[in-house]
Amino acid sequence: MWKRWRVSSPPSKIPQFTAEPTDVLRSRADRRDDARSRRQRSPRSTHAEHPVRPDRPDPLALLAEQHVTRLQDLIPIRLGRMAESPFAFLRGAALVMADDLAHTPTSGLTVQACADAHLLNFGGFASPERREVFDLNDFDETLVGPWEWDVKRLTASASVAADHLGFGPEVAREAARAAAAAYRDAMTATAEMSVLEAWYRQIEFERTLLAAAPDHAQRAVNKAIAKMRRRTSEQLLPRLTRLTDDGLRIAEQPPLVTHAGLTHLEADAAATFFERYLDTLPEERRVLIERFRLIDVARKVVGVGSVGTRCLVALLMAPDHEPLFLQIKEAPPSVFERSCGAYAGSGGRRVVTGQREIQTAADVFLGWADHESFDFYVRQLRDMKFSFDVTTMRPDTFLTYLRLCGGVLARAHGRTGDPVAIAGYLGSGDVFIDAVTEWSMAYAEQTRADHARLVDAIAAGEVEAEVEAQVEN
Repeated sequence: MWKRWRVSSPPSKIPQFTAEPTDVLRSRADRRDDARSRRQRSPRSTHAEHPVRPDRPDPLALLAEQHVTRLQDLIPIRLGRMAESPFAFLRGAALVMADDLAHTPTSGLTVQACADAHLLNFGGFASPERREVFDLNDFDETLVGPWEWDVKRLTASASVAADHLGFGPEVAREAARAAAAAYRDAMTATAEMSVLEAWYRQIEFERTLLAAAPDHAQRAVNKAIAKMRRRTSEQLLPRLTRLTDDGLRIAEQPPLVTHAGLTHLEADAAATFFERYLDTLPEERRVLIERFRLIDVARKVVGVGSVGTRCLVALLMAPDHEPLFLQIKEAPPSVFERSCGAYAGSGGRRVVTGQREIQTAADVFLGWADHESFDFYVRQLRDMKFSFDVTTMRPDTFLTYLRLCGGVLARAHGRTGDPVAIAGYLGSGDVFIDAVTEWSMAYAEQTRADHARLVDAIAAGEVEAEVEAQVEN
C-alpha cells in the first residue's frame, strides 16, 4: 500500500521518460551499433537546448509541494539555507531541476541514477575494510532513470559553484566542460573493461587519488585522509552527548539537534525500528549490531534539500562505553518519480538498494526500517565521512575536483547501466560535451533567476525564512 504522501501518477503536464535499455547479454559490437543509431533519434547536439517554457512552474510552488509533508517548523530553515546563494538554491532545488530535466532529450539508456549528483554529493568515506574511498555519497533521490540527467546536474552545479566562488564565466564554462569530458573519458575506459573489473573498480584516496593528484593537490588529499581517520563515533561522543541525571544523552543544540518537537510517531518509529531494520541487514551484520543497545534518540537537521524531512540521530552503546551513532532518515519519493514512474516499494528500500548498487563499498550498517506512516533508511553518522571544501580551492584545483567527480559518476553509471552503449552514444568527439556545457551555462543563469525569486519572496514576506541558519553537513 502506498504511504499517505505518495501519488499514484504524476501530473500529466510533466513529460514521461520512456526507457529503452539495451540487452547487456548481446555482444559489445551490437550494443555499440545500437547506441550509435540512437544519435539519429536523439542527436547529441540537442542536449544544448534549454527551452524557455511559458508554462514552467514557479520554483517556489514546486518547493511548496514538497513542504506539505515536511515538518513545518523546519521549512523556514530550509528556505533560509537555500537563500544563501544560487549554489545553495541549486542544492535544495533537486525537484525544480528534475522538472526542467524532464523536458530535455535523452537517449533512452538507463542507470541507477543518483538523481542529485551535484558536486557536493561526492566525498570520502570508509570501506568495510577501513580504506578511504571517494564516491557518490548521497542517495536520497536515487532511482532508475536517464544517465544524462545526472551528468547535467553535475555540470550545472559546476557552473553555478564556479560563479558563486568568483572564478568568472570562463572558469564556470571550463568547469562544466571538465566534468563532462571526464565522464566521457571514464565511460569510454569502463566500456573496455571486463564486467567484473568495472564492477570492482574503486577510487581510493591513497592508492588512486594521491598517485594521480598534481603536486598542489596532494597536500589537500593527505589532509583529507587525516581528517577522515579522526571522524569516528568515539571522536563524536564528547561533542554530541552530555552526561545527565538519566545517564548519557544526546546534547541539545537547538534548532539543529533537539529532543523538542520529536513527535510520537517519530519516537515510536525510532524505538521499534530495530525489529524491521535487522531484517534488512545481511546476517553477519546482525551479529554486529546486536552487540549495541539503543540509548537515546534526537531530531537532527541536516543538509539543505533534506531540511524538513524527518531525520533522527540515535546513540547506541556497546559494553564498556563503546558508542555507535546512527542516522535514521526519512525517505520520501524521489524527485525523478514524477517523470520516471513511482518506485514499487518503500522509500527506505529504494535508497538502500540504490546505494548498494552504485557504491563499491557501502556502509556496513546500511539498512531500512519502515513505519506505518513513514519510510526510513539507516546509516552511520559521519563515520570517516569527508567532503572537500570547494570554497578554499583555487580554480585549477576546482577543475581537478570536477574531473574527479565526472570520472566517479561514470564509474557509478557503468555499474548499473550499459557502459558500452553509453560510450557508444557519447562517441570519441566533443559533440555531447559541447552541448552539455552550453546547457549548463544556460541553466546556471536560470538558477540565478530562481534564487532571486526566492530572495525577493522572502523580502516581500511571501515566504518565511531563517536566513541566519547555518548548514551542518
